[in-house]
Amino acid sequence: MKKIISILSILLFVGAATASAQPCKSAASGKPCASSAVCADNQQTTSEVKAYYFHATRRCATCQAVEKVTKETIQENYGDKVSFESINRETEKDNEMVKKYQISGTTLLIINGKKSVDLTNEAFLNARTAPEKFKTKLKSTIDSLL
Repeated sequence: MKKIISILSILLFVGAATASAQPCKSAASGKPCASSAVCADNQQTTSEVKAYYFHATRRCATCQAVEKVTKETIQENYGDKVSFESINRETEKDNEMVKKYQISGTTLLIINGKKSVDLTNEAFLNARTAPEKFKTKLKSTIDSLL
């Protein structure tokens, strides 16, 4: 009986963890991708990398840190080679990117043509408490898309 309860507890924990994740969605298929996974669409490939930070009107200190660290890292390492756009998903509900990627929460996406990488979890875990760790992850992700 204890073994069954243990197994059920583990399944419940895994299910809850999976349900709470905010995966990106492939624009072409609408299928979710795992966090930090690269999503492939049927779009034409380009060599331009873009970072999009979707946020709400009211933002906490962590939300502000994610934007600040992302902007700084991109500017320091890439200058004009990589663009950054901050989009208020509440006031810009009709924004094509909000619709295309079905954004419903705070999200950080790094996009190059048909590839999309969701760095939301890494950003929120590290932007305030371990910004160097987040900068390293952001840089390696952008480098892999260039």
